[in-house]
Amino acid sequence: MAMNVASSSGGGGRRSRRKPVMAEINVTPMVDVMLVLLIIFMVSAPLLTVGVPLDLPQSQAKSLESNDQKPLQLSVDSKGKVFINDTEVAINELIPKLKAITDARGGLEERIYMRADKKADYGTVAQVMGRLSGAGFKKLALVTEVEQGT
Repeated sequence: MAMNVASSSGGGGRRSRRKPVMAEINVTPMVDVMLVLLIIFMVSAPLLTVGVPLDLPQSQAKSLESNDQKPLQLSVDSKGKVFINDTEVAINELIPKLKAITDARGGLEERIYMRADKKADYGTVAQVMGRLSGAGFKKLALVTEVEQGT
């Protein structure tokens, strides 16, 4: 008498059932990464707009109204170098380059924002302002920081 015993230990004769391969992409981690990158870029974007590093003087003057286009900035750093927006320009080339820029943008009526480091030579700043006035530029605004503690 032979006995037939079935083994329930799952030996070599039994196959295990696996889940079928999923062919869909899980987009949740990708969305999470994109949102984090969006926040990082939104926070860091305003920090990238700094032009020529200057230590501006302080005043109690009120701010001017701004228009939609990028303003034309003229900067004089502490070493006496002159910049149009972020590009260094020799003082002799200043007026022809400014006239070319303002002719393309709106003529001599364009407002020019002048930024000068508080340690900049007063003679250099006066020379630049004199050349602007002599060339017919009528709207010149001096950029300062708001005075602290008043």
